[in-house]
Amino acid sequence: MRAPLQVFAGSDDLGDAAAALVLSRLAVHSQSRPFLLGCPGGRSASSTYQHLALRAATERVDLSHLVIVMMDEYVVADRTQKLVPVGVAEAHSCRRFGREQIIGQLNAALRASGAPASRLLPLDNLWLPDPDDPGGYDQRLTDAGGVDLFLLASGAGDGHVAFNPPGASADSFSRVVALPESTRRDNLVTFPSFGADLDRVPGHGVTVGIATIREQSREVVMIVHGPDKQLAARRLIEAEHYEPDWPATVLADCRSPHLFVDRAAYPSPTLAPAR
Repeated sequence: MRAPLQVFAGSDDLGDAAAALVLSRLAVHSQSRPFLLGCPGGRSASSTYQHLALRAATERVDLSHLVIVMMDEYVVADRTQKLVPVGVAEAHSCRRFGREQIIGQLNAALRASGAPASRLLPLDNLWLPDPDDPGGYDQRLTDAGGVDLFLLASGAGDGHVAFNPPGASADSFSRVVALPESTRRDNLVTFPSFGADLDRVPGHGVTVGIATIREQSREVVMIVHGPDKQLAARRLIEAEHYEPDWPATVLADCRSPHLFVDRAAYPSPTLAPAR
């Protein structure tokens, strides 16, 4: 089905609305089990994480039972040619992003508001897929009761979601994938630390699958903002089901989908047709 669309004035308003939705779901969640929040790295959800921190601090929210479920991580070959996660010191490390831009930002805001340590988000509550056992990630999510709310983002040039490339099977689960040039070029913008040098972008990643997103999530919010995302917004607005050539259209097959778009990303009437 087509995801309900909400259009916001800008990325700041969009991020605030997404953050408010997250906290509204967290507020009514039973603390008998953790609340799992699926999170992308990179720039798309940055305003959401900023407003999540501001709102959590203002409302004195207890984040101790929140789990941050990262979608993916870059992997590289070690000396034995085994694929391992990139070092956490790398600017493009999703583990580093989760520690600093999500957990670090949330906890800093809570501390500044005077919240006790017992309400902070534990660093151990940051989960990432393991290239040694990708399938174990899906099982871990299942065992935890699934992802309560999944924040999603779409690649601007090829519609990748997490590291699922164009052509990804609707039945794919967490796995290691080769990253196509289109995805790697998108990530040159996401991570300026690559210095616009495509050769510096890793060629592989470990990622949740299309089926992981669709089957594990109770609710999803696709975040699309900025003029470079107009094509992505059009594909997502028009999608009625999963379209493998634009993997972010998994949104249309998810339970309780939301599509948040800002005015800059809202498709121009002069934009070439999506198909």
